Amino acid sequence: MERPQLDLAFVSDVACPWCAIGLASLDQALARLAGEFDVTLHIEPFELNPDMPAEGAEVVPYLARKYGRTPEQIAQGQARIRERGAGVGFTFGPRNHVWNTFDAHRILHWAGLEGKAPELKRALLRAYHAEGRNPGAADVLVELAGSVGLDAARAKAILEGDEFKTEVKDRERLWLQRGVGGVPLVVVNDTHAIEGAETPEGYERALRQIAAQLG
Repeated sequence: MERPQLDLAFVSDVACPWCAIGLASLDQALARLAGEFDVTLHIEPFELNPDMPAEGAEVVPYLARKYGRTPEQIAQGQARIRERGAGVGFTFGPRNHVWNTFDAHRILHWAGLEGKAPELKRALLRAYHAEGRNPGAADVLVELAGSVGLDAARAKAILEGDEFKTEVKDRERLWLQRGVGGVPLVVVNDTHAIEGAETPEGYERALRQIAAQLG
């Protein structure tokens, strides 16, 4: 019997802590489903802070301005994020700064062409959310590209030019036109959507249900 084919698009931003939780959860769900489905995983760009300058901003004042939250509310939200992360094996460290992630998406686009986007995405999420590093910095991006087996010199050349800017903007525009307002979002076979950061069990259940509908 032929196994169902599930083509997953993981729409997310490196700056999004719930995306780190979502991808860790999805990875666990896919490990549980191994052998049942043929799965491909694509990383798609979305910017939560597209107008963020290169120097970035301090996290608490920025979130307070953007969402109208008090420092106490932000601290409570971060505690909840740490708890959810711990539940799926993702350790959040101090993140005192938020950065522009457009160049990270350019490198991720290239990594996708090389078949390495999920690996680089995981490395970027760890670098920012666990280690507090700048995911928009060229030296960080070149280092992480090399760490997952990509050509570091090629990554450096991409960052020094304009390669993949148009492609990333086009993909971001596509998701906005399709009504995506928040991430993470998993789109299955371009027809079914799983919104928000599910638990591993939640992703597993949703993917089984979608596969059953596909016949």
